[in-house]
Amino acid sequence: MEWAMVFLLLSFVSLCYLSNSEQAFDVRKHLSTVSRYSVVKDVADNGFIPSVIPEGCNPIHLNLVARHGTRSPTKKRMRELDNFAAHLDVLVRDAKEQKLPLQNVPSWLHGWRSPWKGKLRGGELVSKGEDELYDLGIRIRERFADLFKEEYHPDIYTIKATQVPRASASAVAFGMGLFNGRGSLGPGRHRAFAVTSESRASDILLRFHDCCENYKNFRKQQEPAVDKLKEPILDEITSALVKRYGLNFTRQDTSSLWFLCKQEASLLDITDQACSLFSPPEVNLLEWTDDLEVYILKGYGKSLNYRMGVPLLEDVVQSMDQAIKAKEERHAPGSYEKARLRFAHAETVVPFSCLLGLFLEGSEFQKIQKEQPLQLPPKPPQKRNWWGSIVAPFAGNNMLVLYSCPANSTSKYFVQVLHNERSIPMPGCDGSDFCPYEVFKERIVSPHLKHDFNTVCNVKLEHPEQKATSSKIYLMFQWLFSLGKGDNKSHKDEF
Repeated sequence: MEWAMVFLLLSFVSLCYLSNSEQAFDVRKHLSTVSRYSVVKDVADNGFIPSVIPEGCNPIHLNLVARHGTRSPTKKRMRELDNFAAHLDVLVRDAKEQKLPLQNVPSWLHGWRSPWKGKLRGGELVSKGEDELYDLGIRIRERFADLFKEEYHPDIYTIKATQVPRASASAVAFGMGLFNGRGSLGPGRHRAFAVTSESRASDILLRFHDCCENYKNFRKQQEPAVDKLKEPILDEITSALVKRYGLNFTRQDTSSLWFLCKQEASLLDITDQACSLFSPPEVNLLEWTDDLEVYILKGYGKSLNYRMGVPLLEDVVQSMDQAIKAKEERHAPGSYEKARLRFAHAETVVPFSCLLGLFLEGSEFQKIQKEQPLQLPPKPPQKRNWWGSIVAPFAGNNMLVLYSCPANSTSKYFVQVLHNERSIPMPGCDGSDFCPYEVFKERIVSPHLKHDFNTVCNVKLEHPEQKATSSKIYLMFQWLFSLGKGDNKSHKDEF
């Protein structure tokens, strides 16, 4: 009898554990760069211990490079969802005509229509996105109160955005939070502030990807190869979906369902429709393929991706040099810039993170300094540093805070790097998040400054390996996917 009681108790504990494990998986944390900021901003490496800012060190300048907040699907994507709804109707009708069992088909699939059906425009900042930037502005002002105590002037608090409406709207939402209660407009005592933009055709600070001809050519050549590399994963999951639900899904259907899952979960907090079709391991694999795409086309996959962002890095360093000059020359308060605040896109934040060497191991940082290729982020369940949901979620951001420290410290000026408001290690500064300014400039900045934007972007690349880029990456994927458990399965079986 006692053994029976023990068995029942163990069974109950096991069921509770499984139930908690299932509940612990939040698909909204696995949407790559479609992740909402509030869901993922506190996801970080708990093994890293932030530096303690030495007593007497005070912030004198802040640089912010932020992505726009959560946005609606683009007009093109909304049309795709409308077409997909009609396609789902055909799949269900065909299954009925063939008298296939439909008991496993989720009820929401019958007659599903896109939540964005009938919308004529898309890509705009949604209310959740406005909240993300508004709240970020409030938190930054509270965290760095001394920096933001001055009376507003556009030369003291410079706010820049790209000409894309969702970026400029994000800048406005952020400014409303930052200067909340500092003005006389309306019950909220808001105040007017300036947001400046450069023409899209010449914005090499925030839309360098649009101004870099070599990058546009590289991306155009590479996108089909990246799509090809996703196919084995999509084929494996498509096969599982067909068996699970009895509908004749194709690879493209799986891709569309995953896109729908990301939009529903991120924008609408709906996780029990498209997302529920996939198991957690399948979600992890789909997320990984998205992360690889970001890595190859925007990140460390090719040095061109981030070297075209050197003008932005130069702008950041220039602003800090000017702040140090003002400090050294004892300029009067209110006569010099305290913060330079920028609002752009994932195509801006990802390369800028790479220029800083973030999300790398120390040995990898040495490789990019020597212009050597890196291995791609490993396939789940292997551990990796590169997660699109952390590198560049909606409203994702990098802050570089310049500190002035007492004369008896090891350095007079330090740079603290925060990613999504959390301290992050810099391999170029021996894994510290609080780096002497001279070391920051010498190890992290200077190696990039030998690459001029015009040379990197607008001179025809003569490297013979350029033609073989697609095949090389494909071979790398083959090698990567072949790292299994030592069995004799084919590559496709291992996915």
